[in-house]
Amino acid sequence: MEKPAICGGTPVRESKIYYGHQYVDEADIEAVVRVLRSDYLTCGPRIAQLEEKLCKITGAQYAVVCSNGTAALHIACLAAGVGEGDEVITSPLTFAASANCALYCGAKPVFADVDKETYNIDPAAVAACVTPHTKAVVAVDFGGQSAELDGLQDICREQGLVLIEDGAHVIGTRYKGKYNGSIADMTTFSFHPVKTVTSGEGGAVLTNSEEYYKKLILLREHGITREAGLMQNPPHGNWYYEQIMLGMNYRMTDIQAALLDSQLDKLPLFRMRRKAITARYDQAFSGLKGIRLQKEVSDSDTTRHLYIIRILEEELTIGRKEFFEALAAENIYGNVHYIPVYYHPYYERLGYRKGLCPVAEEIYEGIISIPLYYGMTDQDVDDVIRGVTKIARYYAGK
Repeated sequence: MEKPAICGGTPVRESKIYYGHQYVDEADIEAVVRVLRSDYLTCGPRIAQLEEKLCKITGAQYAVVCSNGTAALHIACLAAGVGEGDEVITSPLTFAASANCALYCGAKPVFADVDKETYNIDPAAVAACVTPHTKAVVAVDFGGQSAELDGLQDICREQGLVLIEDGAHVIGTRYKGKYNGSIADMTTFSFHPVKTVTSGEGGAVLTNSEEYYKKLILLREHGITREAGLMQNPPHGNWYYEQIMLGMNYRMTDIQAALLDSQLDKLPLFRMRRKAITARYDQAFSGLKGIRLQKEVSDSDTTRHLYIIRILEEELTIGRKEFFEALAAENIYGNVHYIPVYYHPYYERLGYRKGLCPVAEEIYEGIISIPLYYGMTDQDVDDVIRGVTKIARYYAGK
C-alpha cells in the first residue's frame, strides 16, 4: 500500500496545486490593453457591451454589472424592497455575503437547512421558515449546481416573496434547459478570479423585470439619473443630473468589463473542461471507501465551480482536518466551502447559535474542495486523483 507523504512517503507532485486559479490568455490581455489606450477607463462603452453579452448568453432581458458579487446581492435586495423589519431566507452553507446582504438593508437573515445529498438549500426547509415578515429568498447555487428553482419559485409566488438567486458559482449552468440567470426574479453573479470567468473583481444582477432593472441602475450609481423622465425638477442644461434616491458607487470599470467580455468568449471551453474534470473525479472516487460525493441535482446541467469530497470519519481512521493536512503534504491544497455562516463570531453576537441547521452542520464537518479549474492539465488531474485515493486507502486499511 502506497504511504502518504505525511507518513513519510513521496508526495504525488513536486509543485503545489490549489483548489482554484484564473486562466488569462493573450486575448484577455489585449482586450484590457485596448481599454487602457482608449478614452474611457470607467463609465465608458464597454459596460453596455458587456451587459448585452450577458443577456445574450443567459437569455435574461436585462443585466446590470457592478463592482463585485457582494454588491450585486446588496442592490438586488434593495431593488426587492428589503428593509427594516423584513426577513430574508438563505442557506447557511455559503459565503457570508449571501446573508450579509440582508443585514446591509436592516433586515434579518433566516437560515434554512440544506439537502443532505446535493448541499443546496432545501425548498421544504425554506417553506418552513416563511413568516409574515419574510420578504425574499436568497437561494445559493452551491458549487455550480442549480438550486431547485421550480420548487422555490412556487413557494415565493404563493407567499408573495422575491426570489433572488445567488448565482456566484453558476454561470454556464442550465436548469431544465434554461441558463441560470434567466429564471429567478433576480440572479446575481460573481466574477472573482477563482470563479469560472473573471474580471478580477466584479459582479452582475440579471433580471427579466424592467422595474427591477431601473432600480438596479440607480442603486449602482449613487441613485443619480440623467433621464428627464425620472427627474423631479426642470433641467438647468445638458449637464444637469439629479440624485433621486440613495444609491452606492458600485460601478464596474471598463478595464474589468473588457477582461470579462473576453473571458466570456471562452465560457464554452471553460464549461467543457470543468465538466470533463468532474467526470474524471466522479469515476475515480465513486465507491472509494471513506469518500462521499455531492449528488447531482437531477435538473441541473452543471458547470461546476467547486468539486467537493466529503470525508466519512466512520469509515476512516482520520478526520477531515487530518485528511486536509495529508493532502497538503502531497502538495494538493484544497479549501473548505463553507463554514456555516452563523458559526462566525459576528453572527453569534447577533444571537445565532449552533444547532440551527443540523444537516448543513453535519456536511460542514466532512467537506473538502479539491482542485478544479480550466488550466489544470491531465497530469494535474491524475495527481489529485492519486493523492486523494492514496490517503483514503491508507487510512481505510489501518
